[in-house]
Amino acid sequence: MNSMGWLQLVVFVVALVAITKPMGLYLVQVLDVNGRTWLDRIIKPFERLTYRLLGVEANHEHDWKQYTLAMLLFSLVSCLFTYAILRLQHLLPLNPQAFGPMSPDLAFNTAVSFTTNTNWQSYGGESTLSYLAQMVGLVIHNFASAAVGIALAAALVRGIARQSAQTLGNFWVDLVRITYYLLLPLCLVFAVFLISQGMIQNFKPYTKAKLTESYKISVEKKNDKGETIKGADGKPVMEEQTVDEQLIAQGPMASQVAIKMLGTNGGGYMNGNAAHPFENPTPLSNFIQMLSIFSIGSGLTYYLGRMVKNQKHGWAIWSAMTALFLAGVLLCWWAEAAGNPIHQKLGVAVADGNLEGKEVRFGIFNSALFATITTDASCGAVNAMHDSFTALGGFVPLFNIQLGEIIFGGVGAGLYGMLVFVILAVFIAGLMVGRTPEYLGKKLHSYEVKMAMLALLVLCVSILGFSAWGAISKPGLAGLNNSGPHGLSEILYAFSSATGNNGSAFAGLTANTPWYNTTLGLAMLLGRFAMIIPIMAMAGSLARKSIAPASSGTFPVSGGTFVVLLLGTILLIGALNFLPALALGPIVEHFLTAQGKLF
Repeated sequence: MNSMGWLQLVVFVVALVAITKPMGLYLVQVLDVNGRTWLDRIIKPFERLTYRLLGVEANHEHDWKQYTLAMLLFSLVSCLFTYAILRLQHLLPLNPQAFGPMSPDLAFNTAVSFTTNTNWQSYGGESTLSYLAQMVGLVIHNFASAAVGIALAAALVRGIARQSAQTLGNFWVDLVRITYYLLLPLCLVFAVFLISQGMIQNFKPYTKAKLTESYKISVEKKNDKGETIKGADGKPVMEEQTVDEQLIAQGPMASQVAIKMLGTNGGGYMNGNAAHPFENPTPLSNFIQMLSIFSIGSGLTYYLGRMVKNQKHGWAIWSAMTALFLAGVLLCWWAEAAGNPIHQKLGVAVADGNLEGKEVRFGIFNSALFATITTDASCGAVNAMHDSFTALGGFVPLFNIQLGEIIFGGVGAGLYGMLVFVILAVFIAGLMVGRTPEYLGKKLHSYEVKMAMLALLVLCVSILGFSAWGAISKPGLAGLNNSGPHGLSEILYAFSSATGNNGSAFAGLTANTPWYNTTLGLAMLLGRFAMIIPIMAMAGSLARKSIAPASSGTFPVSGGTFVVLLLGTILLIGALNFLPALALGPIVEHFLTAQGKLF
């Protein structure tokens, strides 16, 4: 933990503070159907044309059921659209490498993954998908799923801010305005910046480069039909092949990476994701990509404060998020800088830390910072392999996901996830003083608390239920690369990432199997939609309530006391659900590693 790392951390936090208010003010304009932006002269005609083509009345609003149904139907249709592209990519244009279709289970997993903003990838992008599949099948979801998340957060905020109302806005209007006025302009500027840093953007066929030194590899022997030849023991027959050239992937990367980060999607064009120099060429591109992951989520906290006419409340939530973020960064950085004690017994210098699985261009601090940011948000992009982190270093991203990725979080998802904990914190405060809980002048009753708890229980049931199934079933155990507690962590991380709609992985797990593709896809659907429905029901209930003036018994939702109570609620309710599983995974692995045991 050196001075340069501390300086970079300070610069990052200062930059995040600096962009929060401008982003929040712009979101206020974008998320208002009558809001005026500096882009109106260019985009307004396209917005009106889109409403006309869709048959949408911009000023007609939906109640929570209509809003949720519209979101579900849109997600279903777009998911089927992407599934069709992935299954038919061999028949479609822009496929210079002549890639074949995805298998049904992998296509299901991928279509669901990008629809739910998870962007889990059980494949290598540059070796599996055509340019058309990348640009149309996947990137369209990078915009759409991000816009859906922001729209849902806006609907919940409107439910909190309005009184005696039946509606929460118009889903189609929110979707169009977020895409046209926010995501597209930001991504255009961001993509140009990334190209200036050396990121590629083209449609060239892959380039073949001759190696200066050839090498040999063992591969499965195939027959004329491309089928694996198996021996008498049922195992594949292996043969040696000489490799004397390298295939260098090309493609439209900058345009995909821009929305991948701003929309907290995380699905990489390359299998190496943000560790690959084509996706992350320079230290500056690395810093701006990390900042972009938090930018919209941070701005939404300011948007909340402005909409409920209590800016201190917005900053209080921002402060709670920042406190959790800093705690995670410092623990992960310390663990990775301390290194592996087993390596040190073998003579590896302590000062080098744990460089296993890290891109040396970024080093330990930027790897730890990136890992914390991408799992605080539901991004999932990585510039280091989390499976290679130390036990406590890997604990941090896993724990972040299991909290619900509420620390700035995915675009929109982080805010509505955090507001669930805010409702519970205010409810607990009311119980402690013996008064009916109030949140911003609205009395909370059993219905809102039940919906909040139901949203949290969905995460627990999905993560722990699927992980338990994987830990005792033959197909679940078949994908493990490690035994013992680290093997459990690989399974637990996979289903935490899928349910939390993150997409990063302990990549030692072989997940491209029919069982994992199917169960992870189901976990993604539960984590996205089964959580959203009770939250939207809660938003509808809050919108119908009237606002009462504050009294001497009203619990203030700003200031240090509220921040501490909110943090306590998050850690006690959100974290304790997963403590037994974490104790059997990364925590026990940490103590066993200190004794010299590896898995």
